[in-house]
Amino acid sequence: MSTPETTPTAPHPAERRDRPSPLAVVGSQIDQDEELFGRAFDPWVVKRFLTYLAPYRRRIALGIVAVLTFTATQLSIPLIVRAAIDHALAEQIRDLGLLQLFVGVFVGVVALNYAANHVMEATVSRTAQHLLFDLRRAMYAHLQVVSLSFMDKTEVGRLMSRLQGDVYALQEFLESSIFAIGDLVLLFGIVAVVLSLDPVLGGLTLSVVPLLLLVRIVWLPLARKAFMAAREASSSVNAALAENVHGIRAIQELGREDVNFRLFEGKARTNLLAHLKASKFTNVMIPIVDTLTGSAMAIVVVAGGSMVLSDSLDIGVMVAFLFYVQRFFDPIRSLTLQYSIMQRAMAAGQRIFEVTDVEVEVKDAPDAEDPAEIDGAVEFRGVTFGYESGNPVLHDVSFKVAPGETVALVGPTGSGKTSTTALVHRFYDVWQGEVLVGGRDVRRVTQASLGRHIAMVLQEPFLFSTTIEENIRYAKAGATRADVEAAARAVGAHDFILRLPKGYDTMLEQRGANLSLGQRQLISFARALVADARILVLDEATANVDSYTELEIQRALARLLHGRTALVIAHRLATIRGADRIIVLQDGRKIEEGRHDALVAAGGLYARLYRMNYASFDDIPAEEIAKATREDGRGT
Repeated sequence: MSTPETTPTAPHPAERRDRPSPLAVVGSQIDQDEELFGRAFDPWVVKRFLTYLAPYRRRIALGIVAVLTFTATQLSIPLIVRAAIDHALAEQIRDLGLLQLFVGVFVGVVALNYAANHVMEATVSRTAQHLLFDLRRAMYAHLQVVSLSFMDKTEVGRLMSRLQGDVYALQEFLESSIFAIGDLVLLFGIVAVVLSLDPVLGGLTLSVVPLLLLVRIVWLPLARKAFMAAREASSSVNAALAENVHGIRAIQELGREDVNFRLFEGKARTNLLAHLKASKFTNVMIPIVDTLTGSAMAIVVVAGGSMVLSDSLDIGVMVAFLFYVQRFFDPIRSLTLQYSIMQRAMAAGQRIFEVTDVEVEVKDAPDAEDPAEIDGAVEFRGVTFGYESGNPVLHDVSFKVAPGETVALVGPTGSGKTSTTALVHRFYDVWQGEVLVGGRDVRRVTQASLGRHIAMVLQEPFLFSTTIEENIRYAKAGATRADVEAAARAVGAHDFILRLPKGYDTMLEQRGANLSLGQRQLISFARALVADARILVLDEATANVDSYTELEIQRALARLLHGRTALVIAHRLATIRGADRIIVLQDGRKIEEGRHDALVAAGGLYARLYRMNYASFDDIPAEEIAKATREDGRGT
């Protein structure tokens, strides 16, 4: 019961009615570390990026040659038209043979333009897809071996974002970078050509460029801010939608449909307004560029026409100017978009390579052994361990488990039971002391050998979205159908599997949702039995099931443990009593050890907690545990 000092004052009923219903914030947090834009050029990211491009040097070179060829043909087409007008169609010449020659050259250049464009698109696209594959494979491979200490601190959603969206950003960067080469060459090429054709008319035509640059200088920071706001609003909506979908059971149970709908509607409206604002900045540039293009063409027509009439300019040159002006603003528009792509790519590359550079803390020693067989013994020697520096979870823990022995680890929540079993499989490395499996320090054997000799069955087993047969032989891909069925029979799962529509070929839904918790647990037992590991680490398998299912699982557990060493994280007293030995943990320290009867007779902490008549040690209130500990310390 709360003390008077800590009991909050309840609001008046009228005040509660007037106060708006609090909207639980769903998916509202935008991770500030996930930058949307970075520097336009980050040497570190580009250097790392080039290492992934190294295998495709020839393809990229071919793509660049194709881009330059395509750009050259675009620059040459107006010159061919100009030459045909001035040298074959002029009134004083009218040479049909020469015209046919120019037409042939024009057709050849257009064909080369098409071929170069096809090679450019195909090569760049193919290389970008291979790059996408390589980056995802590299990230996935690294995440498979990265230490669990990293995974404990990292949100799954953030990793998925980096594995999907950020990789696409680098793929887009590769494509845009190669095309940007062509755009730059085309832009400077047009400037060079028009100035070489006629410096005066070229200067007049390019006089609109400073105005465009001024518009861009004003537009870019405002547009960038609007685009970022739109991206953040979109991320917020997606997060809210995902959280509502995942939490639909709780939402319906608590009657939160209307409240959450209002919340989502608010986020969706914010997203709408943000995207409308961003679209305004996008759309405003189109008429500006079109107006400047029209202005440049008007300059060519008026000034160029006057020069043609005064015989100071050939009409073919004027026509060529019109072609070039029409094409001049396209690369500017494209380069502006590519600038944003490069900014996103630099930020994405930073995040991707941060993941691939995460140090693997738990890795095999250079001279690590790979024993084919072990005797199943487990020993802790003065083990101290924690997840955060300066905050140990286990304190100088020592015990031995003989081959074939079943040892139960008991204690209240937070006593270090799960941490102890995690160290046996070497998911983490100890700070001090040693953990020995089969008489060898786990740091001196390969992690692959630990995976072969140690099997784990968790309280909430993870089943994969594949068939039941594939789930059972997940740890041993070479197991036959007969091996799978024999394991299922041994743990009592065979009968219910045969009652399913497709038996062992039944596809499981996400996390095995189309099975009951007890059925999922039996399948996890069968999976451990097929693995045929010498040591079993079990998180209490009967903690969340009914009495009938618990009886079935207890029978399966007896078959599973036969002839194997077992470390059992025990919550329920029914499991504890069946163990060969019990180790009692509290606050990360071993305080008692022995068989059930001996511990009860000793009258220590275990006996006091046992006599409280709770079905599980996890059910015992913290104050009761503290009281029993104080009494045990006084020896009462």
